[in-house]
Amino acid sequence: MKLIRHIIPSVILLLMPPAYKLCAQEVEYYKCPAEMYNGELIASLWLQEVFIYPPLVFTNDKQRGEYPRLVRDVKKAMPYAQDVSKMIIETYEYMGTLPDEKAKKKHLETVQKYVMETYKPRMKKLTKNQGKILVKLIDRQCNVSTYEIVKSLVGSFKAGVYNAFAGIFGNSLKQEYDPEGRDRMIERIVIQIQQGTL
Repeated sequence: MKLIRHIIPSVILLLMPPAYKLCAQEVEYYKCPAEMYNGELIASLWLQEVFIYPPLVFTNDKQRGEYPRLVRDVKKAMPYAQDVSKMIIETYEYMGTLPDEKAKKKHLETVQKYVMETYKPRMKKLTKNQGKILVKLIDRQCNVSTYEIVKSLVGSFKAGVYNAFAGIFGNSLKQEYDPEGRDRMIERIVIQIQQGTL
């Protein structure tokens, strides 16, 4: 008798959670555009383009070791390239509103000073390879070579000096981005980062 007295409350307690789950649940609704198709209302959604790459096949240990370094370097340089792209767009849009060349020149000097104060200490921390990738990614983001950007900010003489200085370290500000040729691995990494798959 004592055993039954303990078992019945235990069974009731065990059955309580499933009964609790049977209560009404809230249903979530999402508003989205819709279109009529053959008399039916169908949700109309725009999906982002997704790239699916085959698994990488490395032919030797050297390639296997270089890939993680390339991913690290692209991840380090990519935010800078995006910042440069935004800054260029904002600068040219703002310069379009300025009345004369004197105001435009003054604004360019202000931008140049800001860039030097903000990014010069950060750029010094980049490795040589990260600097090369940054030049390529700036070309990718802006569709203009880094040399042309520097030239528009500081003039052709200083841009030439900076390009010569970059040449000492095996880089060139005039280097163009080739997403289907020599830079295809960088392009793959950038797209995977943007998709959130890397």
